[in-house]
Amino acid sequence: MSTISTLFKQIEGLYDEMVAIRRHFHENPELSFEEVETPKFIANYLTELGIEVETGVGGRGVVGRIYGGKPGKTVALRADFDALAIQDEKDVPYRSKVAGKMHACGHDGHTATLLAVAKVLQANRELLPGNVVLIHQFAEELAPGGAKPMIEAGCLEGVDAVFGTHLWSMMPCGNIGWAPGPSMAAADRFSIKINGRGGHGASPHETIDSLYLATQVVSQFQSIVSRRIDPLQPAVLTVATLHAGSAFNVIPDSAEIGGTVRTFDTVVQDQIIEEMDRILKGVCEGSGATYEFDFIKGYPAVVNHEQEARLVANSAAKVVGSEHVNQMQPSMGGEDFSYFLLERPGAFFFTGAGNPEVGATYPHHHPKFDFDERAMVDAANVLIQVTFDYLEG
Repeated sequence: MSTISTLFKQIEGLYDEMVAIRRHFHENPELSFEEVETPKFIANYLTELGIEVETGVGGRGVVGRIYGGKPGKTVALRADFDALAIQDEKDVPYRSKVAGKMHACGHDGHTATLLAVAKVLQANRELLPGNVVLIHQFAEELAPGGAKPMIEAGCLEGVDAVFGTHLWSMMPCGNIGWAPGPSMAAADRFSIKINGRGGHGASPHETIDSLYLATQVVSQFQSIVSRRIDPLQPAVLTVATLHAGSAFNVIPDSAEIGGTVRTFDTVVQDQIIEEMDRILKGVCEGSGATYEFDFIKGYPAVVNHEQEARLVANSAAKVVGSEHVNQMQPSMGGEDFSYFLLERPGAFFFTGAGNPEVGATYPHHHPKFDFDERAMVDAANVLIQVTFDYLEG
């Protein structure tokens, strides 16, 4: 039996432990920038394995370092551990015990997976032709996120390449998705306040109707991507909120609009901002209103390094078979793994975790989100295979 096969067998033997850890996190979720018990659990687990551990990295991050028995390069593996402000509506024994908070994106599984990988690699560290850095990241869900401060605190020092995975309920369990180059979009958000002049609903001619102007802005925004952006350039502009007024017979003084923009190209990103401002200026100034426009650039696009992405694809084929490894189209979702890839070569890939038989059919960030826990075995094995393939390459 090969070395890798032995490690895969050990991961299989840790399946029940991975499930128990994942469900512990699932029952006890902590939101971004509020994580206390989760990083404490991670640090204690790694310390008991004899792994060198640093806590409070960049704020609430935990970093473990495994030193191989042979000299070589250093690979970093990253998992995030924050939850979301969503009420858990699943009818399962491990349902969240915290009202209004749940792991609705699989970060509990990411963490359980990387802890199992840590346990196996530490137990077999004499076989490693190099070193492994375990990056347990806080606050992926909420910008400015945890990746950037962890990098600034030195989590990538000495690292040659970095890899991460996302359990993906929209892909059948047993499959791996990868992409060379752009993988996930830049995730920006905007807020707008239109200031008019309120008044009685019976006398609209005496007002500057902020609500009406807001509807005009929302309508014209729809033309930016469809008529102003090169159709060969992916882009999304979504208006998600519009708030104005509180009485049926009062025209409100102001109206507020909020939403998100997703792009891959910074030139396109800047063009959208310019077009939004142009529309706001035209609509508001033409009616005597004023506006406040706040555009917050979030995480950059996740752009995989091609060599490392293809390494992931080749490594995954050894684990699940080439017929289950799929090159994916870029996703318009965002991820602050992008910051790691701006600093080091690497790749972010998706591990299929969907399975109707176990109720894993809901999309991420849904109140009934869940995933097939067998996917954690696939994720762990691919991360181990990638680690060895990179270090031995």
